[in-house]
Amino acid sequence: MSQNLISLTLSDDKLAAVDQALATLEEALAGLIALDVDVRKGLSRMGPKSEQFCRQTLSALTQNLQVVPPSVGLAEALNDLETLDRLRPRLHRLRKLAERADDSEVALGSDVMSLALEGYALLKVAGRNQGLEALRRELSGRFNKSPAATRQEAGQT
Repeated sequence: MSQNLISLTLSDDKLAAVDQALATLEEALAGLIALDVDVRKGLSRMGPKSEQFCRQTLSALTQNLQVVPPSVGLAEALNDLETLDRLRPRLHRLRKLAERADDSEVALGSDVMSLALEGYALLKVAGRNQGLEALRRELSGRFNKSPAATRQEAGQT
């Protein structure tokens, strides 16, 4: 029996709705940025322990404005924290959706591959007397290893 991890059909109307929703998200979140890898590596990270520290520090600074020079940018930091708090639940939902989409992509590919392997096995056995030998040979290219891969497996270089 063939593998069938997922049965999903995406009509043109559904895909158009998805595309519109994505366009709406992209427009609404146009202020999001993409960091260069080197910049990202050099940034201070706010993990759970650091977040508590940051929240307490910002709270203490807010309660003691007399010690905070305007150049510190407390208002911007408070805005960043509020935006972070508002953005996180949406990011969580997006990550869950993206994870389900990734898993669905894998499942769809696996279902197709599983059936193709079964079909290939049928062609190898039943296709011999049906004039399908040339097609079977063409399909067998998927399983042929390159000379480099064969040498690597044999321990040669």
